[in-house]
Amino acid sequence: MLMKVETNEVRVYDPRGVVKSTIKATADRVATLHGLRLGVLDNSKWNANKLLRGAIEALKKEIDFAAVNYYVKHSFSKDADPELIKKIIEENDIVLTAIGDCGSCTSGCLRDAISLELAGVPTATIVTTEFVKETVLTRQALGMKALEPVIITHPVSSITHEEVAQRVAQILVQAQAVWKGDQTDAAEKYLKEKVIPG
Repeated sequence: MLMKVETNEVRVYDPRGVVKSTIKATADRVATLHGLRLGVLDNSKWNANKLLRGAIEALKKEIDFAAVNYYVKHSFSKDADPELIKKIIEENDIVLTAIGDCGSCTSGCLRDAISLELAGVPTATIVTTEFVKETVLTRQALGMKALEPVIITHPVSSITHEEVAQRVAQILVQAQAVWKGDQTDAAEKYLKEKVIPG
């Protein structure tokens, strides 16, 4: 049906929308990592296991953890089951999770991290350089802009043992900084300078 318009006015609509979210604080950071229980959440993406297992071994050389607990969620594109999140919260003081190297898995990792942070558990979420922008947008949309990622070189799906070791070295430095609150604005700095923190 055609409607006759009696005015010369032109209406322009902005399709971008507006992101409205309630600001959420991250968990309190820790002064020391020694004696803490480390939870490791594997989102079952290709090579997440290699990166996380390598990171555990590297971290244990520097930190005397009270325990290291390993968990796997079996759908990288979905949030972890609430019961799994509850179990991780009960059994750990800090968490390391991986990996965000695509759109849906990055979102899933960040949502899991925010659930843990809201319960008081500092969480270091590993994302690759190609998904830093998505990390910034997602954490802003979810209201936790202060959530700092661990940024490693992309790709991770098909890399050599040497390349795994290089990425583990990036995780080793940054994860500790995230848990202690020593890494700030890393994602924004990366987007401007293209330099991986640490």
